[in-house]
Amino acid sequence: MTGAKRKKKSALWGKVHAPHREDVKQWWRRRLPILEWAPQYSLKENLLPDTVSGLMLAVQQVTQGLSFAILSSVHPVFGLYGSLFPAIIYAIFGMGRHVATGTFALTSLISANAVERLVPQSSRNLTTQSNSSVLGLSDFELQRIGVAAAVSFLGGVIQVAMFVLQLGSATFLVTEPVISAMTTGAATHVVTSQVKYLLGIKMPYISGPLGFFYIYAYVFENIKSVRLEALLLSLLSIVVLVLVKELNEQFKRKIRVVLPVDLVLIIAASFACYCTNMENTYGLEVVGHIPKGIPPPRAPPMNILNAVLTEAFGVALVGYVASLALAQGSAKKFKYTVDDNQEFLAHGLSNVIPSFFFCIPSAAAMGRTAGLYSTGAKTQVACLISCVCVLIVIYAVGPLLYWLPMCVLASIIVVGLKGMLIQFRDLKKYWNVDKIDWGIWISTYIFTICFAANVGLLFGVVCTIAIVIGRFPRAKTLSITNMKEVEVKVKTEMQDNTENWPPSKRTNVKVFPGSLMTGSNVRSLSVTPRRMETLQQVKIISINNPLVFLNAKKFNTDLMKIILKEDESSQPLDDVSKCEQNTLLSPLSNGNCNEEASQPCPAEKCSLVLDCNGLTFFDYTGVSTLVELYLDCKSRGIDVFLANCTASLIKAMTYCGDLDTERPIFFDSVPAAISTIQANKNLSKASDHSEV
Repeated sequence: MTGAKRKKKSALWGKVHAPHREDVKQWWRRRLPILEWAPQYSLKENLLPDTVSGLMLAVQQVTQGLSFAILSSVHPVFGLYGSLFPAIIYAIFGMGRHVATGTFALTSLISANAVERLVPQSSRNLTTQSNSSVLGLSDFELQRIGVAAAVSFLGGVIQVAMFVLQLGSATFLVTEPVISAMTTGAATHVVTSQVKYLLGIKMPYISGPLGFFYIYAYVFENIKSVRLEALLLSLLSIVVLVLVKELNEQFKRKIRVVLPVDLVLIIAASFACYCTNMENTYGLEVVGHIPKGIPPPRAPPMNILNAVLTEAFGVALVGYVASLALAQGSAKKFKYTVDDNQEFLAHGLSNVIPSFFFCIPSAAAMGRTAGLYSTGAKTQVACLISCVCVLIVIYAVGPLLYWLPMCVLASIIVVGLKGMLIQFRDLKKYWNVDKIDWGIWISTYIFTICFAANVGLLFGVVCTIAIVIGRFPRAKTLSITNMKEVEVKVKTEMQDNTENWPPSKRTNVKVFPGSLMTGSNVRSLSVTPRRMETLQQVKIISINNPLVFLNAKKFNTDLMKIILKEDESSQPLDDVSKCEQNTLLSPLSNGNCNEEASQPCPAEKCSLVLDCNGLTFFDYTGVSTLVELYLDCKSRGIDVFLANCTASLIKAMTYCGDLDTERPIFFDSVPAAISTIQANKNLSKASDHSEV
């Protein structure tokens, strides 16, 4: 009997835990986002813009691939491979539809530290100069790409491990000021690394703490060795690139296809260098021989993984943070969602798998992603089309790039970093919104400049957490509002406003003070006129905690759930949780739960009143969340009003967002906001009657 019972119990347990077919399909769709959008792809609507964007993206992929490979201290051809394989992997596993993955300046700069440390330039003469190796490259070049591939492999493994541990939810610790400062500082490092090519001088590899200053000290000490021809060609290239790109941006609405100035400049410079023999006549450094084809896959050298652990962590964190910021930005712009954990998996595989094909570390780049925006890309098909073009370059066009001057390539890199460098303008924004965020930006940028991007990122995160921990104990965490007091005030103001109105103009107004956590915990207080023509729903939500980067994302998510929820009764909550869940916001009620609280709100257009009495302090992320919430609700036809706002909050929101200036949205109290809502509604009804 005991054995039979155990067998029956195990059978029941197996039925309970047996995965359903639909659950398996859903899991595969979450892990392979291409299965979601590919079957719904519209050839008629999306193929043409994706094709145009893919062709334009291919130009950037090729130029940046060559540039960032040199930045990573490996042969330029490996940058072409790094522009091909990671883009294909991300198109399959990534959720960002407008994110262009490939070679990246920051990860290339980090991997260059490992390459120069383990295979320094001085060891070139010690290796055998054999042409029988892969693609005819020397053993020295293969040793260097082996180190870069090992950094890519281990960095990808770290990212996949973070996906398994579900650490994507911890990315809220990396705030927008920290990302902005880190990427700006890293872009400054990249520009500094290109100075030797822009000036045409020979310079040893300089890195480590304060290496940024040592480079410029070396340049000024050897200023007489600057080649005038390289300097003039660099200045001409930068002027042409900036001018044409600004014109493209200015007239992009009038012209269907923008001028690919990078491609035109590469062709013109290569042709001029070939015709005038600048390499021998003026001593200009050129890209050199680029072999055809793709070598067979080879595993990265596993015996040096422990030696590149520091760089691998830097690649994993810096690459993921920069890429996630671009993915979230594109998702916000084009109204779709991005899973932070899935992005860990996508970028991890985009580093692990390509490392077997001689690829340097990869990530999403701001310049390429912005290019997809401007050219009207719709899906990742644009990136796949660019991969086809890169493949053509690898097998056919690559050798023709031999005569491309390095100073022109460096100019393309510098201009391509414009989007990161102009983030200095964010300082004014942070100063006007939250001076502490301004201080974090400055300190993170200084640490990035003095040390490295990964050190600056770590410092920014630690500094932000320390400041928030120091500010939270002083914050007012709970605001108790007397429901009867609010009811009396609202009734008094409503009756004063409606005494002089005819019965046909008076309206029944119900105020629903909902809790962000309890969802359906709603009470009504009403002014009962003789006749009811319409029902205007007003939800009052009290913010009782500071709104900072720690809780801004959850605040926005939970508040949108209340706004979009049409049938709250279909998702009943536990009676205890209805009373106890108030960690972020609490309802304007006396704390009692009853049966009336579970009544669903009418599915009619509503107004939202946010009581900011408990919002004691905020940062830039919190203000941005409030502005985005206001604009999102406005696009949905929902009126948002803010009551009990401090002067600093009003100033910050006015500065950050394009708010409605035609009618007031900030009020001294909740009853004042409700009175305005009622007055606006009756005015609109009066205008409707007058038109009739």
